[in-house]
Amino acid sequence: MNVNWIAVLAASVFEVLWVIGLKHAHDVWTWTGTVIAILISFYVMVMAGRKLPVGTVYAVFVGLGTAGTVLSEILFFGEPVKPSKLFFVLLILVGVIGLKFVTNEEAQKGDAS
Repeated sequence: MNVNWIAVLAASVFEVLWVIGLKHAHDVWTWTGTVIAILISFYVMVMAGRKLPVGTVYAVFVGLGTAGTVLSEILFFGEPVKPSKLFFVLLILVGVIGLKFVTNEEAQKGDAS
């Protein structure tokens, strides 16, 4: 895994943080953290998109963010666990991993202009 894919993963982690922040922020500090997480996640995703295929980057970013948010809500906030929900999160993750594997490494190199 190269540094650009690690950046997409990091951007997805910050996406999970800001999505949770949108639901649970309640004062100036938590809203500030939410806004900072939004800025970091989109900045890192855009930077990765300069070197990787942007459609794949966005799909992976959103897929990992969605799966991470659902799992975080279950693990940390008492959201009910339903087998169907876990199945569909697993489907998202399979799709994200599949996109990563079918992305041509040669096509990922951006031009220097």
